Amino acid sequence: MKKVTFFKYQGTGNDFIIIDNRQNNFDKKDTHTIARLCDRKFGIGADGLMLLENHDSLDFTMVYYNADGNESSMCGNGGRCLVSFAQYLGLVQDSASFEATDGVHHANLFDNGQVSLQMSNVPVVQVFDGYVFTNTGSPHHVQLTDNVDHTDVFTQGRHLRNEVYGKEGANINFVEPQGGNLFKVRTYERGVEDETLSCGTGVTAVALAMHSTQQTSTNEVQLLTPGGDLKVSFQPTPQGYENIWLTGLAVQVFKGEIDV
Repeated sequence: MKKVTFFKYQGTGNDFIIIDNRQNNFDKKDTHTIARLCDRKFGIGADGLMLLENHDSLDFTMVYYNADGNESSMCGNGGRCLVSFAQYLGLVQDSASFEATDGVHHANLFDNGQVSLQMSNVPVVQVFDGYVFTNTGSPHHVQLTDNVDHTDVFTQGRHLRNEVYGKEGANINFVEPQGGNLFKVRTYERGVEDETLSCGTGVTAVALAMHSTQQTSTNEVQLLTPGGDLKVSFQPTPQGYENIWLTGLAVQVFKGEIDV
């Protein structure tokens, strides 16, 4: 057993374990340990675990694992939290560039604790009868509901995640328009296999879906999640959407040590 120093961060209630792995001391293949650390009863507890690693030309590399211990696709709130952590380490000041599983991202940090993260371009938003599907770094299903507060997100989300999208799955977002450019969102996340208080790639998908289906005409959308408020801005193009930015708070909760 060895002690590992970790940091706990949250971005609008989406919480993460973050480890500085620039010395490559953490065993990235040990999915059992990663899952145990994320377990809320037997470990630290988190929606996911991230490693900050060196990069040859950018500020750092982001490596992200779901709570089940498996390396996963892009996490928007996680990316914002990792940028805040990089600032804490002194690696960046008011801006950052890093590589994640879906490519290079840029970010800006503000004095009020807000972090704005540039997401990958989205070339395709597929509009179906009753729902929208798109990939904003992670795959997302978006559907409207009349009363999101009373929607059984766990049961309905688990069904759609498994029965419609199979083994690979997708994240499932339920949306209730609040008027204008304001939408209330709840998300069931694959890998966590439960509702999370917020999902960065999820609200990004919601914003693009709402614009694609003419639920809003603005290029800046406000999202209300159970964990807090997020903003997504974007530029529509004939090839989809680009210049997409996800903005919200990223907060360090605590620092600790744990045996692994």
